[in-house]
Amino acid sequence: MTLRLTEEEDAALVFLAEQQGVSKREATVRAIQESAQRLAHETRVAQATDRGLERWADVLERLGK
Repeated sequence: MTLRLTEEEDAALVFLAEQQGVSKREATVRAIQESAQRLAHETRVAQATDRGLERWADVLERLGK
């Protein structure tokens, strides 16, 4: 796979790699994995919230009165 970056994006990648003490490739992989994990976590939290709101809707409604 070829990844084409602007100069600004490449500079940000160089910064990440240097700060983490890894190659640009490894910094890219880590950034992808961290982003995917964060999105998966946000999805799980949203789903749990929806389930909780559904389960406790009547209680929450009564508390709101």
